[in-house]
Amino acid sequence: MNFLHQGLIELGFDKGNFCGIPLCPVDKLENSLDEYTKILLEYNEKFDLINSHDYDETIIRHILDSLSGAAIIAEFAEKICAKEKRKPLIADIGSGAGLPGIPLALAFPSLSFTLVERMTKRCSFLEHCISALKIENACVEENQVERLEQKRFDLCVFRAFRPLEKKMTKFLLRILKDNGSLLAYKARLQKITEEMDALGRMQDSYIIKKLTVPFLTENCSGDERERHLLIINK
Repeated sequence: MNFLHQGLIELGFDKGNFCGIPLCPVDKLENSLDEYTKILLEYNEKFDLINSHDYDETIIRHILDSLSGAAIIAEFAEKICAKEKRKPLIADIGSGAGLPGIPLALAFPSLSFTLVERMTKRCSFLEHCISALKIENACVEENQVERLEQKRFDLCVFRAFRPLEKKMTKFLLRILKDNGSLLAYKARLQKITEEMDALGRMQDSYIIKKLTVPFLTENCSGDERERHLLIINK
């Protein structure tokens, strides 16, 4: 089975757009993601990028997982486009291997992504990917969250990032523009609730959206069966 092709179809990437945000043609997107996955696996051992060495496993656990929140992200992006009459500025915080930023940038060629990563060697990898894949709507910034400019981004996405705690949440909210949103890829609902309870009044309001990852959330057990997008609005 071609897990990448089937997964893209199941996630709706053949529809042409999500909430009016244009999608890359599915055949072109599939080819680009295939190339990106091969680059990931080629450089994985040297750069310690992902905990997978198998192509299909990487497609399911990393590529399709990163794209599972795309429709929700597009909904937020469209609201900014409509209200502000401009394209939103989106950051992938702690981008690492480029997940979810590179799959999202490939899927949404009209949106702008900044891949924020603190490690020099991983920034080099990200730059290589952008060059090799000819991604024109993404750039790499070697920086730490704590040092990013305040009120810079409309949306901040992150995956496999550190657990949310008060100090880090403060920094993340600080780099958001007014009415901006954090969108965090998370696993178990119970763990998300515990993280948010620990924040106390610092964040009274949040939304949790259940995500479906083709071939993962329906076929696995334990933590991997649960995938959610935690949304915190500023």
